[in-house]
Amino acid sequence: MYADLTLVTRVGPTHADHAAPTDLAVGAPTSSSTMPGLVTRMLQLMWLEPGHQVLDIGTGSGYSAALLAYLQGDDLVTSVDIDPYLVQAAQGRVAAFGRTPRFETCDVTGGLPEGEWDRAVSMVSVRPVPGSWITALGPGAQFVTTIANTPLLVQFAIDFDSIAYGTVDRGPATFMRTRSTTDYAPRFDATYLSARDTEGDEVRKANGPIPDLWTEWELRCLFELDTPDIELRTGADDDGNSNGVVWLLGADGAWARAEVATGLVHQDGPRRLWDELERVRANWEENGTFSMRDLVFEATIESTIAVAPTDSWTITL
Repeated sequence: MYADLTLVTRVGPTHADHAAPTDLAVGAPTSSSTMPGLVTRMLQLMWLEPGHQVLDIGTGSGYSAALLAYLQGDDLVTSVDIDPYLVQAAQGRVAAFGRTPRFETCDVTGGLPEGEWDRAVSMVSVRPVPGSWITALGPGAQFVTTIANTPLLVQFAIDFDSIAYGTVDRGPATFMRTRSTTDYAPRFDATYLSARDTEGDEVRKANGPIPDLWTEWELRCLFELDTPDIELRTGADDDGNSNGVVWLLGADGAWARAEVATGLVHQDGPRRLWDELERVRANWEENGTFSMRDLVFEATIESTIAVAPTDSWTITL
């Protein structure tokens, strides 16, 4: 069966190749076969030309490496992933129908394999853009990636001052974040137990309506850019419908709980996360609630920033 769907192939440290039908997956998804339509869209955004050498970041199932090898030729494509098994399996899978691009195992947040590339496409999300990518690609090169924990698909071009300028594509895309181990850090369950129904050390009325951060995705996206790695949870009743409760959870133990019914916000821990969300919303409204497509990204070897329209707001990633 062929379908334009993303298929999760690995959860935690366990790949589907090694799982029995009765096994229960434990942990977060750590690899997948990306939706084919999204892969082809990202390859289009690279503006490939004959002779371009291409770096495929995040081998996964090997699908993007296979397409690139078909388009450019095997000798012009290198595919990398942090997981040795994924690299080995993809290499065998692609070779089975006659394609032999180069495959390497490496942590793409650090150094990259030796080589020269004109284009790169990342099937993992990053924050910030690793400086090694700017160095490895160099002036005149282009690459496409997503920003971690956001749906922002960004097309970058590197100028001759080694600054990569990025524009946001019209289509959203979300990818698993780069990782340096076999699994991601555990979720904030302990913090959630504290936040679920306790009062907290501060209780106040919300400044304005309590947003639905699942449907108000642009506000959620800006909040993630400004205040990263905050876990969002929402409550549901016995029928699975939203009960109008929102939790924000931080790795440092900070939490906030907002209740639509009462308009109250409960906060605790070393930061006031709801205050941070309201600050971001106020800043966005003061700047005309611009579209996420109006953001411009600038990445150097040292840092990555997002710049709002008319340079009114700069966020360091």
